Amino acid sequence: MSQYNIAEAKAQLSELTRRVLAGEEVIIARANTPLVRLIPVQAPRRARRPGSGKGQLLWMASDFDAIPDGFEDYIPSIAC
Repeated sequence: MSQYNIAEAKAQLSELTRRVLAGEEVIIARANTPLVRLIPVQAPRRARRPGSGKGQLLWMASDFDAIPDGFEDYIPSIAC
């Protein structure tokens, strides 16, 4: 975490922006009293839509549903 006074932050805004985007926390202060914290803007999350992944699965293994060797004891038996 780095702390800068307002005058320093104004002079080094490009550098502080680069540091924030790299993951560093930057605090801007007045008279050594923290006022604001710079953080990157998060892209708004879009609502999930059913079927939005259609056509993205290109291949699936033929034994996808097979129980791996050695895991038979972990699968509950289904009584019908």
